[in-house]
Amino acid sequence: MVDVSQHELVPEHTILEEETLEGVLEEYNIDRTDLPKIKRTDPALPDEAEIGDVIKIVRDSRTTDQSIIYRLVVE
Repeated sequence: MVDVSQHELVPEHTILEEETLEGVLEEYNIDRTDLPKIKRTDPALPDEAEIGDVIKIVRDSRTTDQSIIYRLVVE
């Protein structure tokens, strides 16, 4: 079986530490539940990701070199 999370076209997905998350939420003046969602069954998620975790996704961008997106893991 192919490990989709290791494919070259899948952007980097990492679990955000709680201390870092607090800073991100404060910076954007939002709550955790205001973040866009990602399902726990998404094959690109790290295996250790649990419901309620926030994932940092780093994508390549033509205009800014890299784009950072945050997603809340849901059921």
